[in-house]
Amino acid sequence: MADGRTADRSDNYSEHLDEAGIEAARADEAERSGTPRPPLVSPEIIRARRRRRLIRYALFALLPVALIGGGYLYFTGGEIISSDNAYVEADTVGINTDVSGTVAEIDVHDNEFVHQGQVLFRLRQNAFRIALEGAQAQLGTVRNQILTLKASYSQALAQIAQAEADLPYFETQFKRQQSLIGSSALSQIAYDKAQQDLNAAQQKVKVAKAQAAAALAQLGNDPDQPVEQNPFYLQAQSVVDDAQRQLNNTVVRAPFDGIVTNVPSLQVGSYLKAAQQAFSLVSTTHLWISASPKETELTHVRPGQPVTVTVDMYPDVVWKGVVGSISPASGASFSMLPAQNTTGNWVKVVQRIPMIVNLVDTAGKPQLRVGMSVVIDIDTGHARGLPKMITNLFAHPDKTHG
Repeated sequence: MADGRTADRSDNYSEHLDEAGIEAARADEAERSGTPRPPLVSPEIIRARRRRRLIRYALFALLPVALIGGGYLYFTGGEIISSDNAYVEADTVGINTDVSGTVAEIDVHDNEFVHQGQVLFRLRQNAFRIALEGAQAQLGTVRNQILTLKASYSQALAQIAQAEADLPYFETQFKRQQSLIGSSALSQIAYDKAQQDLNAAQQKVKVAKAQAAAALAQLGNDPDQPVEQNPFYLQAQSVVDDAQRQLNNTVVRAPFDGIVTNVPSLQVGSYLKAAQQAFSLVSTTHLWISASPKETELTHVRPGQPVTVTVDMYPDVVWKGVVGSISPASGASFSMLPAQNTTGNWVKVVQRIPMIVNLVDTAGKPQLRVGMSVVIDIDTGHARGLPKMITNLFAHPDKTHG
């Protein structure tokens, strides 16, 4: 410190000597030339020099404060992890239908906002209406057939009852003829007829029971079962339902609130195959941030930590969010051609780990659009702290004597 003060005095002394020398030279020149002596150094120059000296002294005095303050801020900082490798994502769906047909009308325009359930476009419905009417007619036919089966079953039961009622009579007649077969009072013809009548009555009972069983099987073994629960009716009803579904799907509606895009790719009169994408719908209600920070930045990042989001398009607006989830693998792991080591020479490259940030305050903010570049700042709540070597030194002072 003494050397420093000595140096400062030397500098000041040198400056005074320079000024004195300049003044002496000017005085000698004035005497030789007979002109008046020029004025001394202007007060402005003197004040400027003194100001520079004060600034230099102040800077030297503030240097230790700056070093201490900078070190404190560094070791107590580092809680915020920032990444600009982040983009806006949203639910996006390709609008299509599972029926093929010709486009009859388009009810939206490109980049138009639509609500859930709003009609987007329609297909021609003539063929689908015809198919539905045919299925409904077939359903009516099946219903009549089931009613006919019920009537046939009732008729078969009546025939069984009648045949069983006639059977005792023919059995009695046969027994009577059989008792008279040995006498001359009964002819062989009469005996054979009585036997044939008995056999015919027995066969009528069997036939009627077989018809009743067949009708009962077609009725699902439940003659009292409602028509609408019969398997034949249910099969025909499914055809009607499918035809109705196809007719309904000729009118395509928005599955959620969003903005339609690429609408001009669909034109009236074009034939649209089943499951062929017509245009796209981007959600305006379910958006999130897809980020890929470096693996070295995720040491203290956990789901649920608060996130501040700024968008390049709106630099003066801030969104709030939380860390939703972190991918279990790096982005390169899901590439089409992931890196495969075959030579044994590994080149270490810092990987990026995909993560999702859920936005929590989109209401009242500008409209975010898919693909926008954003910057995320994650508050991990974990400061850098002192280097590990220093913390170990303070934690185990006895090791310094080892």
